[in-house]
Amino acid sequence: MRNGTPGFVPGRLVLAREAQGYVTREALARRVGKSASTVQRWEDGSATPEPDALRSLAEALNVRPEHFLRPLLQSDRPVFFRSLASTLKREKALQRARMSWLFDLSTALQEYIELPSVDIPDAMGRTSFKQLRNEDLERIALQLREHWGLGQGPCVDVVAFMERSGFVVASEEMGTSRLDGLCRWRDEEQRPYVLLADDKMSFSRRQMDSAHEMAHAVLHRGVSAIDFAENFELIEQQAFRLGSAFLLPGTTYPNETRFHSLAEFEALKDRWKVSIKAQIKRLSDLNILDPESARALYKSYSARGWSRGEPFDDVWPVPRPRALAEGFNAVVDAQLRTKIDLLNSDLTISARDAESLAGLPLGWFDEKQGGIVKLIPRSEVARLPQTKAGDVLPFRFEGR
Repeated sequence: MRNGTPGFVPGRLVLAREAQGYVTREALARRVGKSASTVQRWEDGSATPEPDALRSLAEALNVRPEHFLRPLLQSDRPVFFRSLASTLKREKALQRARMSWLFDLSTALQEYIELPSVDIPDAMGRTSFKQLRNEDLERIALQLREHWGLGQGPCVDVVAFMERSGFVVASEEMGTSRLDGLCRWRDEEQRPYVLLADDKMSFSRRQMDSAHEMAHAVLHRGVSAIDFAENFELIEQQAFRLGSAFLLPGTTYPNETRFHSLAEFEALKDRWKVSIKAQIKRLSDLNILDPESARALYKSYSARGWSRGEPFDDVWPVPRPRALAEGFNAVVDAQLRTKIDLLNSDLTISARDAESLAGLPLGWFDEKQGGIVKLIPRSEVARLPQTKAGDVLPFRFEGR
């Protein structure tokens, strides 16, 4: 009879190792007192750990033993990164694993509440991303704004807007300034997930990073992993162009520029909440700034030291995702589950990892339960007025 743990899912071990930053199997093997070849057999599925070894793995990787027994849904959808550099292999593996944990966290939460419905228009139809021209991306940006009722003025909080439109958004420190964020569609619920970097973050950079990942969700939903690898530069250029056009509409923003000076861009940053550097790039893309003028502005920009930080960057607080945190608070406050129940039954990752991914305060799972709130009956949700940026998201709760 074969020894080991029935139902052990090898892919869960691989992701747990990567999510905690273990670069090699050797490092994990030393932690659990096994050989690297044994860990490799566990990961390729040719063997499974004994119960004692399973507990050692769970302790080393800061998860519950049950984590390795839950099904892992596979998908050939790509994770959209900003770089395919081999030097970022470790960081990308870690963030890909964290994205998988974000899926698990959202799944657990949605046992009790319904997140906002996905409201992302089909801007592509039957058009291939390879057929898109710059004028198409400009048109799509305006279509998105019209669909979402944003008008053609500033979008002052892209993260809050994305969450209201059905995106699941999280943010964490990624340990590198070269990974700004990642995006992936989840087949099981037909919903896009976005994980943003908190490293060296500013308000305007968060705006652009969020718009960039939103653009991937809109333009590249049908792109395969092979297409992404083969057309990486084109796909990234399209996401940058659409994100910029969404934040700075070509029909309105250019009309507010006259002198094309750094002082003017600084004033416009206060209004449009887009970085000075991104404004220069936007006007260059629209052929309003010629290459020589753009180079002169970039040179002056660097001379002022703005590459290390622009005006307002140390004043404006960085917008952070709120929907998951508000969802978990609502579940606990409504006494659908206690925090201990969530950790011991619903979640298989550690309290600290769950707090980080959900945007909960450090130590939230250690705190006592707060006051009781009244849930919104399902029949009343449809009558709620549309929220504005920064308002609490209305959730619909199951089983009440």
